[in-house]
Amino acid sequence: MALRPEAAQPPRERARARGLDARFDVIERLQAVHRDIAAFRPRGFGPPIHGPAIDTRLFLVGQAPGPHEARFGRPFAWTAGKTLFRWLEQATGAGEEDVRARVYIAAIVRCFPGKSSGGGDRVPTPAECARWRDFLAREVEILRPRLVLPVGRLAISEVLGAPEPLAGVVGTKLRTHYHGLEVDVIPLPHPSGASTWFKLEPGRTLLAKALQLVADHPEVIRTFRRCP
Repeated sequence: MALRPEAAQPPRERARARGLDARFDVIERLQAVHRDIAAFRPRGFGPPIHGPAIDTRLFLVGQAPGPHEARFGRPFAWTAGKTLFRWLEQATGAGEEDVRARVYIAAIVRCFPGKSSGGGDRVPTPAECARWRDFLAREVEILRPRLVLPVGRLAISEVLGAPEPLAGVVGTKLRTHYHGLEVDVIPLPHPSGASTWFKLEPGRTLLAKALQLVADHPEVIRTFRRCP
């Protein structure tokens, strides 16, 4: 009896082929989510922004794109991004482009929500966050991340399910259910240039603790192939 092509392959090659098929399926499903995000254009918001579709177990969640991100077509592309990727380089040993290629970057709201009356970026309302929540749920279902990094108060609140003071959660590793999946969570403060929280105590010390927790996390070590 003739063997099917797959059955004729050595076991290692069959396992590799199945792994490539599974990875391709993840990418295709994420791209379908991205198409739906691109089609969702609420009035008053800027164009949708998100990171590339990559198969990873590291999931970073920001608040929303700023006013400059649409010009570059990717999240954290301006001043706050420079700070964030400097933090992540400290934790992973990898530069910005390598981090972008290995960490899935999402956001609570995918379009710039506009300016507040005070001139800063407007914080999305609870109702606005809810309108984008299904996209995040689908991404979590597809990727099944092992570590979630919420960046900033809004993202921390959404991931943990309730508002929390930064000093109570930054510098800790938490275990929680996020969109039905049990995950590790290491909260980070928002890297905005307008924020002084992470530059002063206790924020400076707590940020250093958080970045060490990221560096020591098994999934970060595995993803960036660093020795424990």
